[in-house]
Amino acid sequence: MKRTHTCGELTLKNVQTKVVLEGWVAKNRRMGGIIFLDLRDWEGITQIVVEPKHPQYEMINSIRNEFVIRVEGVVVERKNKNSELKTGEIEISVTTVTILSKAQTTPLIINDVTDALEDVRMKYRYLDLRRPVMQQKIMLRNHLINIIRQFLQEQKFIDIETPILNKSTPEGARDFLVPSRQSLHNFYALPQSPQLFKQLLMLAGFDKYFQIAKCFRDEDLRSDRQPEFTQLDLEMSFVEREDIFVLVEALFKVVMAEVMNVKIKTPFMQMNYDYVIEKYGTDKPDMRYDLQLFDATTIFAQTTFSIFANALQNNLSLKGIFIPHLVTKKQVEELTRIAQQNKAKGLAWVKQENNVWEGSIAKFISDAEKTALLKISNNQTGTFFFVSDEKSVTCQALGAVRVELAKMFALIPPNEYHFLWIVNWPLYEWSDETNRYEAAHHPFTAPTTEYLNNFEQNLATARANAYDLVLNGYEIGGGSIRIHQSEIQQKMFQSLQLSAKEIESKFGWFLNAFNYGVPPHGGIAFGLDRLAMILTNSDSIRDVIAFPKNASGSDPMTEAPSSVDSKQLDELGIKLK
Repeated sequence: MKRTHTCGELTLKNVQTKVVLEGWVAKNRRMGGIIFLDLRDWEGITQIVVEPKHPQYEMINSIRNEFVIRVEGVVVERKNKNSELKTGEIEISVTTVTILSKAQTTPLIINDVTDALEDVRMKYRYLDLRRPVMQQKIMLRNHLINIIRQFLQEQKFIDIETPILNKSTPEGARDFLVPSRQSLHNFYALPQSPQLFKQLLMLAGFDKYFQIAKCFRDEDLRSDRQPEFTQLDLEMSFVEREDIFVLVEALFKVVMAEVMNVKIKTPFMQMNYDYVIEKYGTDKPDMRYDLQLFDATTIFAQTTFSIFANALQNNLSLKGIFIPHLVTKKQVEELTRIAQQNKAKGLAWVKQENNVWEGSIAKFISDAEKTALLKISNNQTGTFFFVSDEKSVTCQALGAVRVELAKMFALIPPNEYHFLWIVNWPLYEWSDETNRYEAAHHPFTAPTTEYLNNFEQNLATARANAYDLVLNGYEIGGGSIRIHQSEIQQKMFQSLQLSAKEIESKFGWFLNAFNYGVPPHGGIAFGLDRLAMILTNSDSIRDVIAFPKNASGSDPMTEAPSSVDSKQLDELGIKLK
């Protein structure tokens, strides 16, 4: 390599050293006849100085942003130092400049702050990735994965790859299907997770497995979700839930110290699923602030407000949330919109200051109800919000309002990280689409001890030996202790109303392994993209993936997905409908 240093490593120690640098021109400016070039590579920026008498002066003056050049010169001390740059105490006095390639005017500004819309950034992703802020995020992700690998190898975990082309098995989302040319009219499925294979590795006797695994799910996208994603997959034999918790907490203690230079406390807090739904309206509450939902049923037992009265007569849920701030009309409108987005019919509210009550339900509130509400608020000035509906709707809507209130009133402390285990999940969840109970996690999750012998008779109440890890309002991982007894696994399939034929067709190959000795085992998987998003304080998961898909699952750069020619379809025995 001709270059002697990168653009981010030269300091005063290198003064009078002859160097060769290569990179992109980030800026070309002229002051008093002197040309200053900012030369950028993935490690930083170095200032290049060209005097008017330099023999290449006119050529260098013609260099535009994003030209790739080679600079030969001598390191000198900079007169006007820049404390914001690692190299801000030096500059390069040029001997020779060579243009390696030219560049057109870029369709976006190559800087930490850019004015480009996301569709432009994604179409020219290779340019977007030149931006220092984007490179820092990708490099932090790399550091994160390296620390994880190092920790797990030290804990005697074995890194084992599992197949990408596999059999379609139900795991909660739609599969991406791949047609087989060699077996016409049959399909592979891309893995939603390595779930069955990692369990088979436990059966095979590999005591501790991990994988940085590519996974695929054909589901609706959002800011923290992609159709293809990367997860850290862990599985262990002869363990109980607490063993997994201890390992994971030790892992994150190292990750946060090494990657973020942050010390976290262990053990992490644990909360029951039912409790967090009641108190925070979501199974992934942000614990950096303390707003909690409260049950308003007793408070409004004698209400004259018809909506609340009708809800209580029909045994619906009535819950509220209080914030010690007075809201504006515009804020109420936004909060109402959010509540309605989350299935609520509306959002009732009332605010109180110096015992003056205003709001949509102020005229309906009795003195007794005011006294009860003041007790909830500890007599503080502030605003109450209420939703009355089915319990799931009430909790979901107020949970979303809680999150928005925290943003509106800046309740979220920066640079804090709160980890939380959610435990005792439902084993089943009701599906309106199929009109039956389905596995809440997946059908290989073991019931808790108290439901081990009768879970299939208590679908509405059975609990799973499952757990999620939540960080700052995001679910970053989930797992469970697995079923390791064939008769219990059969009961689970039957409780999901799978016929013997369906069980054999979908899982026969997996269940056959249960005939040959299965160790108790359990595991967990973490979304590395989502974790990197949180640690880089990004607004979207797309910022920490080199080449992501957009909100519609497309890639504006490659224009994938795309059509294929008829010859390819004929080879696969496929006719488009």
